Amino acid sequence: MNGERSSRPVTSFRPVTSVVLDPDQVWQVIDAQRRSLADLLDNLSDDQWRQPSLCAGWTVRDVAAHLTLQQIGLGAAIAMLARWRGSLDRTIQDVACRRAAALTDEQIIAQIRGMVGSRRHNIGVTYLETLTDILVHGQDIAVALGLRHDVPSHAAAVAASRVLSMRWPRPLPSIRKVTGLRLVATDMPWSVGRGPEVRAPMGVLLLVCAGRLAGLSELTGPGAGELVARLSAPA
Repeated sequence: MNGERSSRPVTSFRPVTSVVLDPDQVWQVIDAQRRSLADLLDNLSDDQWRQPSLCAGWTVRDVAAHLTLQQIGLGAAIAMLARWRGSLDRTIQDVACRRAAALTDEQIIAQIRGMVGSRRHNIGVTYLETLTDILVHGQDIAVALGLRHDVPSHAAAVAASRVLSMRWPRPLPSIRKVTGLRLVATDMPWSVGRGPEVRAPMGVLLLVCAGRLAGLSELTGPGAGELVARLSAPA
């Protein structure tokens, strides 16, 4: 990985895409993902719940428990910050782990399914962060277990665009790793960035934008090797 390039300020990404979803369409995708993920969780064994997810340091159970926390209000947010763990990531993980310990499998599934039809989202973020959370974390669970959990390409494009433009609560570290490369979807009209091309299905590109290592074997193009090296390098 080029050290000089990685030290530059985060680039402003402007994706080229024909996909536009209005709020109702986004919530319809969120609802469908919650239903299908709850169905998937219904069929997991005890051992599968304990398996590592794609989210480093999180088990499948931790990620599923985290997805019950997509409607946090002001009081819950203040309580979470009162247990600050030195960084936002560590604090969120701590909350998820405590949530996982407090709920049974059945309660986690019921709470995810119970949010279907709701239009609430966490305080301080938008429904697009809710979309990104359910899409990426659903794959964190399913891909890690070798199971199928389909993600609509058009929704993945909207979520990837959001990830790359995110500045609050903080830009994801993975944004720097795709800087200087051009990401191009192979299954729909979506591309972003400048530089050597990296091509893959839109769902894989969403995981790449979120810093996940799954699907790296599906990357093609002259910039693929560079991106694999960047994502695989120690933090």
